[in-house]
Amino acid sequence: MAPNLTFAPQGVLHPAAVDAQEVRPAAKPIAVSGTDILTVKNLSKIFGPKPQRAAELVKQGLGRNEIFEQTGNMVAVNDVSLSVRAGEIFVVMGLSGSGKSTLVRLLNRLIEPTSGQVILEGRDIAPMSTLELREVRRKKMAMVFQSFALLPNRSVLDNIAYGLEVAGQKKAERYDIARAALQRVGLGSYEKLLPSELSGGMQQRVGLARALAVNPSVLLMDEAFSALDPLIRFEMQNELLRLQKEEQRTIVFISHDIEEAIKIGGRIGIMKDGCLIQVGTPAELIQSPADSYVRDFFRNVDVSRFLKASSLMAPVDRRLIACDVGTSAERYLNQLIDSGVECGYVCDDAGRYQGCVTAASLHKAGTRPVREALLRDVNAVTLDADLHQLADIALGQEHDVPVTDAIGKLAGVVSCRTILKQVMERRAA
Repeated sequence: MAPNLTFAPQGVLHPAAVDAQEVRPAAKPIAVSGTDILTVKNLSKIFGPKPQRAAELVKQGLGRNEIFEQTGNMVAVNDVSLSVRAGEIFVVMGLSGSGKSTLVRLLNRLIEPTSGQVILEGRDIAPMSTLELREVRRKKMAMVFQSFALLPNRSVLDNIAYGLEVAGQKKAERYDIARAALQRVGLGSYEKLLPSELSGGMQQRVGLARALAVNPSVLLMDEAFSALDPLIRFEMQNELLRLQKEEQRTIVFISHDIEEAIKIGGRIGIMKDGCLIQVGTPAELIQSPADSYVRDFFRNVDVSRFLKASSLMAPVDRRLIACDVGTSAERYLNQLIDSGVECGYVCDDAGRYQGCVTAASLHKAGTRPVREALLRDVNAVTLDADLHQLADIALGQEHDVPVTDAIGKLAGVVSCRTILKQVMERRAA
């Protein structure tokens, strides 16, 4: 295979590392299709006797408390717009009373909106009839509640099959589907037990399996793990990520825990007083918080482990590429000198990273093949390497850190200056 030599400037900074104006998306636990499956437009919910009067005061700029004092109405969700992509875990988080649980119930019309639209797979659910809405809840938008909501007198298998039973599916078929869902959450041998015979974590797995059994387009999870003990909660988070990696479900997950949100969320929407303050990847929220409210969520969190190479790297300059494996290191040296850069990255024909070269290593190799000039002390990382890993590597080598994707292709490079800047910012915080 003929290696390609691509030169990139030493110490180049990604713009996000300089002024936080642009941030590349962080690596996610799943592959995201990029197609919007659920779109929310100007969605509002006002509880109370005079919602229209309260809506007028909202337009005048009055706050939630002032509106409640004047009208007795509570603005639970205020003009929220967002889009959820197919295959992503979108986390909505905020403090108690921020409106996040009301928002998720507006998505499937468990709560009727005061105004706005919820568009699922191109259809607005607001004008749907009761029959149409029931079909959406059965087949398109399943929900997992915090309280498990299992039927106490039914077995685990019957609980999972319940939604399929209501939908009129034949007994043998629904049990086959239910058993498959039970296997996916690791409880295949517990189908005959009652919910009372299971631990809290097991009960929540049954609730998740029940939702998965109907194969919904969107899975809504309202603080599904918050009632669990910390260790079981951690296990359920990992279980969700495992399932997501295998099945690439579209999930809207409600949480009040920032650690949970940044662990499982591809993107996070942060709410305050019924308003959606900011939406972004964990890296975007950490590096470019919209205001002090968003920034305060991360105050006591070690965010270094959530800053990934994928969000800190800069693209490699691909203007200089050589494909002739027989060409000597001496020729590559001339290209390196002519380009005015200090460091080059060698890839094979498929773009897979082979190693790093410098002017000194090329000069030493002379007329031998460029592979003889590869430096042995330059370590590469994958896209999901965190700031701790990057810092450890940067401290042990003088050159920037190459970043490779899942199949070993060169994806970019993280400069030592960027790594140092991020480390110093974390310490200052």
